[in-house]
Amino acid sequence: MSGGLRVRQPSGGARSGDGVVMKGSRDGGDMEKEQEREGLQAWKERVGQELDRVVAFWVEHSHDQEHGGFFTCLGRDGQVYDDLKYVWLQGRQVWMYCRLYRKLERFRSPELLDAAKAGGEFLLRYARVAPPGKKCAFVLTRDGRPVKVQRTIFSECFYTMAMNELWRVTGEARYQSEAVEMMEQIVYWVREDPSGLGRPRLPGAPASESMAVPMMLLNLVDQLGEADEELAGNYAELGDWCAQRILQHVQRDGQAVLENVSEDGEELSGCLGRHQNPGHALEAGWFLLRHAIRKGDPELRAHVIDKFLLLPFRSGWDPDHGGLFYFQDADGLCPTQLEWAMKLWWPHSEAMIAFLMGYSDSGDPALLHLFRRVADYTFRQFRDPEYGEWFGYLNREGKVALTIKGGPFKGCFHVPRCLAMCEEMLDALLSRLALAQSPGTQCTPAAPSPEGAK
Repeated sequence: MSGGLRVRQPSGGARSGDGVVMKGSRDGGDMEKEQEREGLQAWKERVGQELDRVVAFWVEHSHDQEHGGFFTCLGRDGQVYDDLKYVWLQGRQVWMYCRLYRKLERFRSPELLDAAKAGGEFLLRYARVAPPGKKCAFVLTRDGRPVKVQRTIFSECFYTMAMNELWRVTGEARYQSEAVEMMEQIVYWVREDPSGLGRPRLPGAPASESMAVPMMLLNLVDQLGEADEELAGNYAELGDWCAQRILQHVQRDGQAVLENVSEDGEELSGCLGRHQNPGHALEAGWFLLRHAIRKGDPELRAHVIDKFLLLPFRSGWDPDHGGLFYFQDADGLCPTQLEWAMKLWWPHSEAMIAFLMGYSDSGDPALLHLFRRVADYTFRQFRDPEYGEWFGYLNREGKVALTIKGGPFKGCFHVPRCLAMCEEMLDALLSRLALAQSPGTQCTPAAPSPEGAK
C-alpha cells in the first residue's frame, strides 16, 4: 500500500458469520462443494485485495497532517479540491480506521491508529457548535470553525460511532463517555423532544418518519452494545422499538418498502409517500437481520430477507442496464429527483453486504447468486483500476458521471465497510465448508455473528 502504510498479507483473516447449510457427506456432492469453495475463495481474495487498494487511497490522500481530521473532497487521482470538513464523514473515517485496526490483523498499523486518534481529537475539539451543547455542525472549515448545521441527527450519530470505536482500540474512557452521553442526547431528540435540532414544526408539514432515523438508532444500539452486556441490556428496548419502526415501512400489503410513512405507520400521500430508495431498504435489511439474529428470531429473519432484501432488489434492479436505481416511485410514476435513475456507489455496497449476510444466515443459494450478480456489476462499473477507490456516481447506462472519489457525501466508509464485512463473512463461510468436508462432520445452519459482521 502507498502512503507509508505497510499491509501484510492476510493469514486467515478475521472471522464472522457461520450460517450456510452444509452436510459432511463425501458422495457426489463433493464436486459441488468444491466449486462453491473455489467461488467463495476467489471472491474473498478479490475483496481483500480491493480493500487494501481502497484504504491505501485514503491513507495517501486524505490525512490533514496540520490540523488533524481528513480531507474528503478528493478528485479521481486523490487531489484535494476543497478543504471543507464534513463532520459525519470525519466520524465515519475515524470509525472505519479503528474498525479495520481492531478486526483485521494486517491493518494493525500505528499510522492508521494515529490518524484515527487525530481525527477523533479534531471532532472532540470542533464538532459541537456551542459546547457543552451536543448539537454538531455539518460542515467545518479546515481548522474547525463551523460553517453549516443540519437539523438532523446524523452528524451526532457518526460522532457517537467514532468515539465508541476509539474507546475500543485505545481503552481511553473519555471516548466512551462522549459516545454514551451523545447517544443519550440523540435518543432524547428522537423519542422525547426534537426541538433541540432546530427544526420548526410547521402547520402544513405532514407528521412523517423517515426510515433513516430508526435505522441509524438501531445501528448505534448494535455498535454500543457489542461485547457490553450492561449497555446491550440498557438499549434492548430501544433496539426493539427501532426495529418495529423500520418494519412499519413495509406497506401496500407487503409489496413495497416506502422511505417515509406517517408517525403511526401509515402511507403518506403525494411524492413523499410514494418515495422509494432500494439501496436504503437493503441497508435496513442487514441492520434488521443482525437484530433478528441477536434476538434468535427465525420468523423475523425470514421476513427481513423477503421484504428488505428480495423485494427491493426485484423492484430496484434496472432490467435494461443493470445496477440499482437510486430512487423510485411506488406507483411507477417519474420520480422528481433529477438523479433518480443514476447508479450510486453506496446502494451497491449495501446490497453486497445484505445478500452475503442473508446467504450466511439462510444458506439459500439464490442469495449467493444475487451477491455475485451485484458484486460483478459493482466491481466492473465503479472500481477505478488506475487510481484506486471507486467512482461514486454513474449514469443509468453505467458510465462515470462524476470523476470525484470523495465529496460532501462520499468518504472513507461505504466502500471499505462493504469490503471488510464481505471479507470477514467469506472467510467464515470458507471455514464452515472446510469443517463440513472433514470426515464424519455434520454442520447445521447457524446465524452469522452480529459482532463479527459489523
